[in-house]
Amino acid sequence: MLKKSTLVQIISEDLSELWNILSPEEKRIVTDNFTILHYKKGQIIYAEHEEPENLWCLLKGKVKMYKSGIGDRVQILRLYRPVQYFGYRAYFARENYVSSCAAFEASVLGCIPMHIVESMIRKNNDLAMFFIHELSRNLGGSDTKIVNLTQKHIRGRLAEALLMLADNYGLEDDDATLKIYMSREDLANLSNMTTSNAIRTLTAFMNEKLILVDGRRIKLLNESQLRKISKFG
Repeated sequence: MLKKSTLVQIISEDLSELWNILSPEEKRIVTDNFTILHYKKGQIIYAEHEEPENLWCLLKGKVKMYKSGIGDRVQILRLYRPVQYFGYRAYFARENYVSSCAAFEASVLGCIPMHIVESMIRKNNDLAMFFIHELSRNLGGSDTKIVNLTQKHIRGRLAEALLMLADNYGLEDDDATLKIYMSREDLANLSNMTTSNAIRTLTAFMNEKLILVDGRRIKLLNESQLRKISKFG
């Protein structure tokens, strides 16, 4: 069990953007109701059709939002990085979850009951605007992704996925290797293609000396060319 002083430090540091717009009383409420949980790689955080109960915040690690489609084919909808909030859209929509979330690697998350968040939102306009801004950004990103996944060639989709991973999670000390290790299946699920197509496209990129693949480690050798492929699809 974390000491209250330690919990306050973790919340104030990791949730600084939210923390700064809360009143002293709201900060006390958050501290008293904030829970820190540890998830193993692949562990489900919440599942499709479940009732939304918590606002989730990724403190450490990586989390994927995904949905099973026709024939149980999985589509990765979004990848989260610290510090990002998720799990609240369905609550505001007054509906059950339409997708699932799981830890992409060993991760640390914080959560607070959504009914408490809603109560604070009704009294704090700045907090309300924070969530409106987050929801609006996510909606814009989803619109862009729909167009890209439906109109780009598989080469463009895979190039975009690799660049998104670099932008989202950064690169290793060599300024080339992605800081997230993706299986061929995960890359396919992120890029809306079959695993076999993902493997063939990765091989083509390697032959063109655009990337270097070592197991699940991917090094970007020619980022500018990948951006051209992504842009023109």
